[in-house]
Parts: sequence; structure tokens; C-alpha cells
Amino acid sequence: MAEATVDRRARTSGPGRAHGAGAYGAGEYGAGSRAGGRLREGLRGYGLITGMWIRSTMTYRMSFLLATFGNGAITALDFVAIAVMFSHVDALGGFTLPETALLYGACSASLGLADLLLGNTDRVGARIRDGSLDTMLVRPVPLLAQVAADRFALRRLGRIVQGLGVLGWAVSVLDVQWTPGKVLLVPVMVVAGAGIFGGVLVAGAAFQFLAGDAAEVQNSFTYGGCTMLQYPPTVFAKELLRGATYVVPLAFVNWLPALYVLGRPDPLGLPGWVAFLSPLVAFAVFLPASLAWRAGVRSYRSTGS
Repeated sequence: MAEATVDRRARTSGPGRAHGAGAYGAGEYGAGSRAGGRLREGLRGYGLITGMWIRSTMTYRMSFLLATFGNGAITALDFVAIAVMFSHVDALGGFTLPETALLYGACSASLGLADLLLGNTDRVGARIRDGSLDTMLVRPVPLLAQVAADRFALRRLGRIVQGLGVLGWAVSVLDVQWTPGKVLLVPVMVVAGAGIFGGVLVAGAAFQFLAGDAAEVQNSFTYGGCTMLQYPPTVFAKELLRGATYVVPLAFVNWLPALYVLGRPDPLGLPGWVAFLSPLVAFAVFLPASLAWRAGVRSYRSTGS
């Protein structure tokens, strides 16, 4: 470990820092192909690592099935609580149960997809403390790909399947005049929402280089944010809605697209076309998050152990 640490520090201080110890640690590239090479190496490394963990998981298929079912059943309790609430009221903030189910299903599926692909980034703080991050830095695979793919938990599919099930039920029973734009917006809402949550996860992981361990702060914006998004925006104060729209744009995960699908006005008075900005917002969140990650890796100086 001491030799790896010395090697790490030597490479971060010299012109060859991009090799192994840079933001991604994927090797040296020419100026024109560096970004594309890092992306290809990252995707390849991510695929190899996740494939290893998937093969390991499928060795015990019954255990995998039970774990997946349990994961979906536990998350389904959130919707059960909402359904019980609607057994006593006809509407919540002017939204019926199917309309609220649209919000719940989209948010749950988006978070589940982001959690499946990038959920393990919340362990960066623990890896910094135990020194295991140093081992990853000397491997010829981008660091973010290693951190995200390590201990890949296929059982998290349970949340995705459960969320998509609720979303499918909501779409089938909603009294909505469907147009091509609204039909297209439903899957875009789920995928773009996963991108937004993914950006928040990466930003939270980058913050752990500074804070040491901020997994709970990260979870407050992901799991806590999804809990908020499961309910209609009309039940929250305008100040909270502004924060969720302009500061941490979680409203683009499902609130704004769902309001367009349902034909409802936005409480903040935003025009309907902003519902189609979710993919752009996902990019706008992920880009600075990736830059923050690179800055965090560059500032890392090992545990010294």
C-alpha cells in the first residue's frame, strides 16, 4: 500500500498524471481522442465489472429472486401507504389516486434505475477511510466506473419493476387525452429522471472527497427527494417548489412532465413546454457533477495508510 501511495503521488504531480490516477485513470490519449477514449474505457470497464458481479449473483438464482422480490415488496409499502391515505380522501392537493400513482411510479422507476447503475457511489467515503480507494486508483480502469460497478446489486431491479408496474397501472386508468407528445413524454420522463438522480449521486460522491463521509447528505437528495416527488406539487409551499425547480431541479424528474401529461397548470406558472426539458436538465446536472468528481479525484492524496 505504501508503494502504491508513493506511485500515486508521483503520478498526480507530474505531466503523466492522466495515466491511472487522473479523473478516470484510463491511460494516456492524444488530445483529440482523450474524452472518447475515457468514455469507451469507462463503459468497457463498467461492463466487465458488472458482468462479474451478475455472474456471481446468478450462481444462487433462488436467493437472487427472493432478494429482488423483497426489494420490490419493501418499496411497494410506500405506495400502499398512499393508497391507504386515499381510502379516506378523494383527492390530495386536487390529485386523484391514479394521478398520484403516475408521480409515484415515474419517480420510483427513475430512482431505481439510477440506484442500480450508480447507487454504489455513496460508498466513496467509506473507501476513503479504509484505504480501498487507493487500490482502485492504480487499476487501468476509470475510477468512477469501478466505484459505480463494484458490488453491483442486481436485486435493485425490484424497485424498478415495482415502479414501472405502478406507472403502467396509472397510465392505463387515467382519463387523459393521449397525444404523441404525451405518449413519448412518459418513457422520456423515466429515463431523464434517472439521469437527474444519477447526476445527484455523482455530485454527492464528489462531495465525499471534501466531507469524508456524506452518504446521508447524498441520500437526502435522492431517496428523500423521491419521497417528496411521490406527492403532488400542490401540497407543498411555493418556496420548496422553487428550490426543487431552480436550485436542485428534481421537479424535472416527474412533476413538470406529469403536469403536462395530466393537462394541469404548473403551480409556479411555468409554460407547458418546459416539461420537455428534462433530458437537457439531466445533462445540465450531470456535467457539473462529473467535473466536481474529477476535481475531487485530483485533490485526493490518499489515506497515508
